[in-house]
Amino acid sequence: DGTVVVTNSEKVKENRRAVEEYLLLDHPVDCPICDRAGECYLQDYYYEHGRGERRDLPQPFSSRHKDLGPEVTLFVDRCVMCSRCVRFTREISGTGELQVVNRGNHAEIDVFPGFPIDNKLSGNVVDLCPVGALCSRDFLYKQRVWFLQSHRSVCAGCSSGCSISIQGNHGTIYRLKPRHNPNANDWWMCDEGRLGYQYISSPDRLTTPQRRTGGALHDAEWPELIAALRSDLTETVRRHGGRGLVGVLSPMLGCEEAYLLAKYLKSLAPDVRLALGRVPVVGTDDAYPKTRGIPPATPKFVIHAEKCPNRRGIEGLLMYLERGIMSFDAVLSEVNSGSVKAVLLTGGYPAPWLAPPEIDTLTKPELVVLVDILGSAATENADYVLPGAAWAEKDGSYVNCEGLLQASERAVRPPGQARAEGRIFWEMAGRPRLYHAGDVLRELAAEVPYFADCAEAEVPEHGVRLAWGEL
Repeated sequence: DGTVVVTNSEKVKENRRAVEEYLLLDHPVDCPICDRAGECYLQDYYYEHGRGERRDLPQPFSSRHKDLGPEVTLFVDRCVMCSRCVRFTREISGTGELQVVNRGNHAEIDVFPGFPIDNKLSGNVVDLCPVGALCSRDFLYKQRVWFLQSHRSVCAGCSSGCSISIQGNHGTIYRLKPRHNPNANDWWMCDEGRLGYQYISSPDRLTTPQRRTGGALHDAEWPELIAALRSDLTETVRRHGGRGLVGVLSPMLGCEEAYLLAKYLKSLAPDVRLALGRVPVVGTDDAYPKTRGIPPATPKFVIHAEKCPNRRGIEGLLMYLERGIMSFDAVLSEVNSGSVKAVLLTGGYPAPWLAPPEIDTLTKPELVVLVDILGSAATENADYVLPGAAWAEKDGSYVNCEGLLQASERAVRPPGQARAEGRIFWEMAGRPRLYHAGDVLRELAAEVPYFADCAEAEVPEHGVRLAWGEL
């Protein structure tokens, strides 16, 4: 209609400078101690559009702060009243804890007494805050953001498969942040996933490979242990046939790792049995936004009850290799019947995952091999203990509950002598050269129809939708 919009005239620039100056009149210039410094929108915009000098004298300020909930702290004086956080609790979580209280220049963000912001998506208001008003209590004062290195990854907390960034420094993970993916989680992630990285640095991590000799577990070097393990597995298959060996593929494994282990075990004998590891389920799916506590008909975000990242990927592999899926409970039944003479268990769960009766059952086979990340009573009863890597310590890919395959990058190194499971299984199979997850994924895509769409050089940032009908 002929309308001309001018966005870069001197008058427009002067108005921008005036707005930035107005915002800083009552904003404490405490950037050196603010957690948001280095990624603050107000800071960036003032450098780009603001005045080079300040016309008023800086006033002393008191950094008023208070905890709004178990995970969120509010620094009241830093707030620019954009109300993004209020809109989030009304439109996305539907819980409505945050409000604008008072009026005029006395307005501020707050919660009503006795109603803290404690919903399972509360950490997202920290991501939405353009300044340092809302801060994460988990990350507060731990690290300057310009020291953090960011790595593209996938949350392993449940089967939603949220796209995230792992941010750390000097081998330590400091925080997880959601990464926009319209095919998975949009811009959000839940607090369970956001704070679910602490076990990676647990003092209970397995760090040294061990082998049982003389009735006790002893530390071993990787080359000798892998050679001995290959010999024992081969001998077990020779004596008892392939059906005497069962490999349990954990849904915490990446697709590449599960494929390498399955191919190696099948190379020992075609009738070696493969099973899906325990699929942890906690409660029911939790959908948002909620209306008076009632889940919506069309959710904007779902926290799934299934607490593992790759059940769908393991099932896709098993359906191709086994033409069916053997459950972990079926493995226990087979062990109790005496038909299983050797079992290779893979774990990787964030907590001990075997109950005492199950541990007792799994001591019955002649050979028990455990690949896991956390020490537990199960490790004391294994013949071989192979320390693996947590999901943030290795490259790999995972298929979420909707069939979306996404790639994850290694952010930190495994502790001690622990290794990525893909490297362990690669060396067990005696393959040449070095293990590379991308090469294995392309090999997997060439063999298993379910993964055929992953044959490209790299997995796209927003993932690849796999067709379950390809099975």
